[in-house]
Amino acid sequence: MTREQYILATQQNNLPRTENAQLYPVGIYGWRKRCLYFFVLLLLVTMIVNLAMTIWILKVMNFTVDSPLVLQSDRNVTVNARNHMGQLTGQLTVGADAVEAQCKRFEVRASEDGRVLFSADEDEITIGAEKLKVTGTEGAVFGHSVETPHIRAEPSQDLRLESPTRSLIMEAPRGVQVSAVAGDFKATCRKELHLQSTEGEIFLNADTIRLGNLPTSSFSSSLPSSSSSRQTVYELCVCPNGKLYLSPAGVGSTCQYSSNICLWS
Repeated sequence: MTREQYILATQQNNLPRTENAQLYPVGIYGWRKRCLYFFVLLLLVTMIVNLAMTIWILKVMNFTVDSPLVLQSDRNVTVNARNHMGQLTGQLTVGADAVEAQCKRFEVRASEDGRVLFSADEDEITIGAEKLKVTGTEGAVFGHSVETPHIRAEPSQDLRLESPTRSLIMEAPRGVQVSAVAGDFKATCRKELHLQSTEGEIFLNADTIRLGNLPTSSFSSSLPSSSSSRQTVYELCVCPNGKLYLSPAGVGSTCQYSSNICLWS
């Protein structure tokens, strides 16, 4: 084959042959097109219904950005917490008569710094607030011992520690100090008041020490120093058992003449 024949044959093969060409339509036609429109319309209706239901639920449940969440019930409201195994780990029940919480540890924290204000578990109850205020008329009642480094009343208010039917005991290994800076200190009892020091002494330091309602002896001295005027000076006498009594003062001691008062004790 010559060069001219090869070029001619190549040009004839590259010429388009339109007599046997067939055209194929591109796209979706017929029932497929109708099904596609139907599914698109169904999806649009579903989205509209879903949006309408979401808006209705938000409206009914009062789910708003500015309002708090409110849960209401005719009986009670119970919130449960479970672990990954489905076991109940905590429960909060709000009822008509009480609010009950069942958990290993219950804590109340401050909103500002997260400081624990109140915590309770099986072993102890801790109050972390700066001040514990009891406003009840009967005060605070403790069934067992109380340990605290400081007990203070409100300004201009009285502090009262009382045991109506039993004893009140304050103990400390390094001492107990009771002071009234700007007022009086009073200790009252129905029967006997004991001041006892096992190893030291009892020290009374004041400008004036008064012992009221001491028994007074009816001894009438016949010594020359005695007079018929009203007795105003007495002698303080002590019985062997420690009882104090007053005896009319004379030139000398008159306690021995009034010692019969010790037999009454």
